[in-house]
Amino acid sequence: MVHHSKDLQRLQRENLRGGHGPVETEIVYKADEMLGKATLFNRLTVKPGSTIGGHTHETDAEIYYVLSGEVVANDDGAEVIMGAGDAMFTGGGGYHALENRGGSDAVILAIVIA
Repeated sequence: MVHHSKDLQRLQRENLRGGHGPVETEIVYKADEMLGKATLFNRLTVKPGSTIGGHTHETDAEIYYVLSGEVVANDDGAEVIMGAGDAMFTGGGGYHALENRGGSDAVILAIVIA
């Protein structure tokens, strides 16, 4: 099943996961399109100064893959700078958060797997 970028549902979200500032969300695939293998597949544009609030993944896992820009990730309490091509996996009760401290948008692919 092909989804063209021009046809994706786009949402402007404020204070995502308890963070602050705007994050543009493009829904690439909905949960019911992924055969029960994943619950979220989104492209996120994290605006300068915006954050995705810290949260844990107890019964699922999330992958962040940076497409462009730079973010500071909180990976179970450790700050790590991530740029294009970098990935982070969080599961098994792990904690993560993201912050765009730069001056340009950061684009992230986010996938939550069951």
